[in-house]
Amino acid sequence: MTPLPEAGRAARLAAARAAMAAAGVDALVLRPSPDFRFLGGRDGAGFLVVTGDAAVETGDPAALVPSGARRVGVDPEMRVRELFGMTIEAELVPASAVLAPLRLRKEPHEVAAVERAALRAEEVLRQARELAWFGATERAMAARLRLLALESGCEELLALRVAAGEHTARPGHLPGGRVINPGDALAVSVCGRWGGYCAEVARVFAVAEPPEDFEAMYTVVVAAHRAGLAAARPPAPARAVARAVSEVIDASGYGHFAAGHAGRGVGLGPEEGPWLGEDVPLAAGMTLCLEPAIYVPDLFGARVADVVACTDSGPLVLSGGPPPLQVLDR
Repeated sequence: MTPLPEAGRAARLAAARAAMAAAGVDALVLRPSPDFRFLGGRDGAGFLVVTGDAAVETGDPAALVPSGARRVGVDPEMRVRELFGMTIEAELVPASAVLAPLRLRKEPHEVAAVERAALRAEEVLRQARELAWFGATERAMAARLRLLALESGCEELLALRVAAGEHTARPGHLPGGRVINPGDALAVSVCGRWGGYCAEVARVFAVAEPPEDFEAMYTVVVAAHRAGLAAARPPAPARAVARAVSEVIDASGYGHFAAGHAGRGVGLGPEEGPWLGEDVPLAAGMTLCLEPAIYVPDLFGARVADVVACTDSGPLVLSGGPPPLQVLDR
């Protein structure tokens, strides 16, 4: 990740201190995390402690928290042993309450970084189409995708999904020993960090030929994606995107099998605001992962995911967008 310029770091710290004052937070203690990187923390530098007049990286954060501090914002990724090790005599509250609103809108260079990450994730799945799938296991193909992601420059692979047949109907399925056979539905996704910023792309394939009714269901998911994208126009509320997705799936008769959410924000973290379903107004600079899905238990499921940037002129898909159902021939 390119280091944050000093002017940009100063502006972010000033905004953070204003938010701290409004929330009655006397200090922030951040470990290496998206919030840490947002305020210019350097990986490997221990903790970042932010107070009203200083921002210092240290291995001993408790020593830098002002005496008499009443409320201290701690990193939501803080480990239990780190919390107990600090022995801070203050009320501990999530630092995300202060920093999450500041991270909603990305600066132009951040949007460009998210786009680069999205294109890398898209390229990994493009290369995946050229692999030999017939007779391989989910676990073996996940290992090959992991290698492709690392070769693409992925700094941290956050999630990777390969699900075949009935496993595509399980949102939390982990790649296992199931053999991938002709006639299977196939769900593949990759979520990782490139250049410090995160992206996720998910695609759906059929192996040799699609199962009965699968292509029709996939067409509904793509139509829901299209409707959600059209609704992602500032200053509409994020809820409008989820509503547009739901209306399409409900009208198709698959409403009972729709995923519980339509997407979330992405940026320095893989899951951040805005959450599609909230009343937060969309604004230029927000970057979203739009991910409509349908899961029919014991049969098959389909989920597509793309990274979308909100702009003053409308939504912009930063990854490729879902194509017509692709049939793998090997």
